[in-house]
Amino acid sequence: MNIYVGNLSWNLKDQDLSNLFASHGEVVSAKIVTDKFTNRSKGFGFVEMANDEQAQAAIAALNGTEVDGRGIVVNESRPKPEGGGGGGFKKRSFGNGGGGGGYKGGGGGGYKGGGGGGG
Repeated sequence: MNIYVGNLSWNLKDQDLSNLFASHGEVVSAKIVTDKFTNRSKGFGFVEMANDEQAQAAIAALNGTEVDGRGIVVNESRPKPEGGGGGGFKKRSFGNGGGGGGYKGGGGGGYKGGGGGGG
């Protein structure tokens, strides 16, 4: 099960997150999300536990506890709301639209030329 961990200190590293959850069961992976440009922590991350039972125990035990001076938020990770995916999709769509415009221009011109020749 994937677990969301929020309100983390910017000093925390992946290994710290893994260690925090290890006492509650087998940690498959622990990743703190960082800004891709500055590589600085965004203050949240995700932990994957080997099974749901251990994950639920970790959530119950750790949610609201203080880590590095901050009360952390721990809950079951849910898929991003559609807005997140939609933003990425719109960007791709916009790129395709630009390509499509160029295609229409070339194709349309050729088609008109062909039609004129036939008439």
